[in-house]
Amino acid sequence: MARGSPRVPAAGGSLSGLLASREIVVACGPGGVGKTTTAAAAAAMAAARLGGKVLVLTVDPAKRLADALGLKGIGNKEKRVPEKAFTDAGVKPEGELYAAMLDTKESWDALISHHAPDTRTRDEILANPLYRNISGRFVQSHDYIAMERLFEIHAEGTYDLIVVDTPPTRNALDFLDAPERMAEFFSSRLLRWLIVPYRSKIVNFASRPFYQVADRILGTQFLSDIAEFFILFQSMYDGFVERARSVQRLLADRRTSFIVVSTLEAVPLREGEFFAQALSDRQLHLGAIVLNKVLPSYLRDPGGAAVAARLRDDAAKLAAQLSPITGGAQVEQVERVLSEVGSSYLDYRVIAEREAEEQAELETVPETLVSVPFFDTDVYDLKGLFRIGESLWGR
Repeated sequence: MARGSPRVPAAGGSLSGLLASREIVVACGPGGVGKTTTAAAAAAMAAARLGGKVLVLTVDPAKRLADALGLKGIGNKEKRVPEKAFTDAGVKPEGELYAAMLDTKESWDALISHHAPDTRTRDEILANPLYRNISGRFVQSHDYIAMERLFEIHAEGTYDLIVVDTPPTRNALDFLDAPERMAEFFSSRLLRWLIVPYRSKIVNFASRPFYQVADRILGTQFLSDIAEFFILFQSMYDGFVERARSVQRLLADRRTSFIVVSTLEAVPLREGEFFAQALSDRQLHLGAIVLNKVLPSYLRDPGGAAVAARLRDDAAKLAAQLSPITGGAQVEQVERVLSEVGSSYLDYRVIAEREAEEQAELETVPETLVSVPFFDTDVYDLKGLFRIGESLWGR
């Protein structure tokens, strides 16, 4: 990939302005970079500092959010994070924080109930033997229903801000494209091939060989069940297509913005740039890039490097000078420790300089570039989320 000259703002920006000015913020990026944690931390900070009602909605199948928020379990229904969790973290919130995790089956059931033209059609679809399988796997249903659920929650107007955590990058593209794919499917040639012969009870000459082969392989009843299901499903065409278009409009609306979360490691960073470009291609608003787990800038200080080099190269001499304090019998051990400390510092310095170069060569220029430092402990509670949140807030 061609690299440009340094064109990005210095890291150290803040998400506070973005979160204060938008109603939906979608966190995207490759897996394993702390995207879920970043989304939760941003939502927690918004609830604490900006006030109002804030929801963090995770559509990532990994259930990592509940533990950090102090909730026993998160499902389709939003749950409020107890104020005690804030108190335990030493924070007095200005607003309220809620969390929800997408339940694909429950959301599909609600969607069918909403769009079915009548009670009979609804009941027949929900009772169809193929529905359980289709609602879990059909046309990346998880991606589509995530967008549907986001639209539904936003339309209710309960929350001042919704922060959405998405699947890893390549899947997140499916997440963005799912509404359009669903609309296209309802008017597709494949769907017509499946249902027209059964709807008319006449198999035309051109399609007869296909159905004769399919009947022998799959069985007539199986094809009939498929056709019956999609005939029922197509009765909701107008509602599905209109909702899909509404979801697309919401994603492109000025009230919605995206943040790309990545690390400065080569592979995640390239994937993050790939996603940022995909957002631009779709004319979706890129509000910020969050660079997570960044090594501290002091590692690049020449003075520190000089001291580390001396520890490594002159370890024996320094250990001897320290022998009156450490004891003569420990000189070799002290020498080894000094040498390893110096070498380790210099190794990290190389990585820190490489990260700085990668950061300077980002191809996509975001409105805000935020750097979150590397923490030596995992985030497992709300207090840990606020540690990350302070960095997101530019402190």
